[in-house]
Amino acid sequence: MNRLLLAAAAAAAMLLAPAARAGSGPETEDGARSALEAAISGHTDRLILKYRSGTAAFAHADSQAMALAHEAANRAGVQMRYLRSNAFGAHVMKLDHLLAASEARALAKAVADADGDVEYAEPDRRLHVLFTPNDTSYNLQWHYYEATGGLNTPPAWDKSTGTGVVVSVIDTGYRPHADLAANIVGGYDFIGDTFVANDGNGRDSSALDPGDWVAANECGGTHAAQNSSWHGTHVAGTIAAVTNNASGVAGVAFNAKVVPARVLGKCGGYTSDIADAITWASGGSVSGVPTNANPARVINMSLGGSGSCDSTTQAAINGARGRGTVVVVAAGNSNANAANFTPANCAGVVTVAAVGRTGARAYYSNYGSVVDVAAPGGDMSGGTANGVYSTLNAGTTSPGADSYAYYQGTSMATPHVVGVVALMLAKNSALTPDQVESMLKSTARAFPGNCAQCGAGIVNASAAVDAAAGGGGGGGNVTETEPNDSISAAQVITLNPATVAGTMGSSTDNDYFRLTVAAGKTLTSKLTPNASSDYDLYLYNSSGTRLAYSINGTGQVDQITRTNTSGSAVTWYVRVVYYSGGTGATNGKYTLVESQ
Repeated sequence: MNRLLLAAAAAAAMLLAPAARAGSGPETEDGARSALEAAISGHTDRLILKYRSGTAAFAHADSQAMALAHEAANRAGVQMRYLRSNAFGAHVMKLDHLLAASEARALAKAVADADGDVEYAEPDRRLHVLFTPNDTSYNLQWHYYEATGGLNTPPAWDKSTGTGVVVSVIDTGYRPHADLAANIVGGYDFIGDTFVANDGNGRDSSALDPGDWVAANECGGTHAAQNSSWHGTHVAGTIAAVTNNASGVAGVAFNAKVVPARVLGKCGGYTSDIADAITWASGGSVSGVPTNANPARVINMSLGGSGSCDSTTQAAINGARGRGTVVVVAAGNSNANAANFTPANCAGVVTVAAVGRTGARAYYSNYGSVVDVAAPGGDMSGGTANGVYSTLNAGTTSPGADSYAYYQGTSMATPHVVGVVALMLAKNSALTPDQVESMLKSTARAFPGNCAQCGAGIVNASAAVDAAAGGGGGGGNVTETEPNDSISAAQVITLNPATVAGTMGSSTDNDYFRLTVAAGKTLTSKLTPNASSDYDLYLYNSSGTRLAYSINGTGQVDQITRTNTSGSAVTWYVRVVYYSGGTGATNGKYTLVESQ
């Protein structure tokens, strides 16, 4: 593969800083970044190929065992070669040329259809950072303390500062900024492609960010040149910048530690590398990578791309959650429905929208039923000082001096939430990912401005820490909360056990509830309708496959009992659906008891 094609292949995964930070307007910058994002999302030169356990190809990625896959690729005019295996036993295959997204999907389907031993095949998509930067220590960080659009952090710091909690920032790596370096521990560079890595080598133990600048059209398609973003350094500073040092900025959880996992480089990063980083960061095993000595309790992913959540990413998220790690992701910056962007639409994550200084939805922020909460992301359409201020680097391409800057985006909102999660876990380390999510939602404050479909509200740091200290989290007595009429909008319930007071709002109503069931535990779900009604009970796994159901008659109790026989925690969904009888606040009542 020649270098021009390699550059184009790698280049499709990242949204970079503008060529000139000062003096350029957000609309011009957004246009350039949108073109780059389109190029990133539109091409790949890799395929992820998973064979069923026990097959020859699962154990050995040789041409004989994978003959049918190679034949299918050849018929499509593509040559494949084995690159490596990932943390889930899938093979990452290198293609001999770039494919458009539609071509890559068609190739994946052809390969899967050709061989019954294939469990799944999917494009190894390239994702990109999610921010809309511009440019200009504590007095500038309105996003922590202002009552309208801020996080309500000062009273939270009287109760928790994040001590003892490890956070992983899966991003571009970091610069050893004087206002951040003391809170960095360990780290790893997961970028195997030397062009994308831009540091002269492949995977290694250094997560330092060498810069991610690109020339015009270098990433495939048509886009402007972009300077280095130093995105991971800005994100990490919001979470855990050194504080009370009479210099620079503060971090939300300034006594927490950050483990950087570098997955985004020149032109972005590949899904397969990101999934391995999620696994490693949360304490899982990745072949060829040393064990993470500092497993993270919460992961920040301020990255994404268009499309549905792929199997590789979902498997990594499921594994992380099973190890007790909270995964927080950016909703995206396309002013569109977040359901169409990954990993924002993956199951089991906390998806974050962005508000500006007025507490209203930032003009760029994605929205929709998959969004869980919102946090300050900045909105510099009203002025640079309305952005999020954090640590950065002054280099336009290669690293330069330490600096600070205003950025805006859901990438900036996400680390605010991650910092709050660290404050919560420092107060109560026993919290599960579902409990954390439930607390963030139940303690969020109402939007002071227009933020339709931005989740439960703006995250309230102080109230969330109080909830963590109280040990609640959605168990006990729970009131059913709309909208929860789909798996993607399911209400999070913690099994303490939990008793849900629900209502069938209409004859077309569906109520979904998301539960985490520990390894080896048995879920008992019991639905009691009102005496004149017949509501039915269903259970689904995280892929939406029905596992069990109960459809007894009017006034009768429906019950499902199901054991999690896997070796890790699983996410299941309980659905209550109308069949006949009453509806509404008076005649549509039911009780749902969940226990394990």
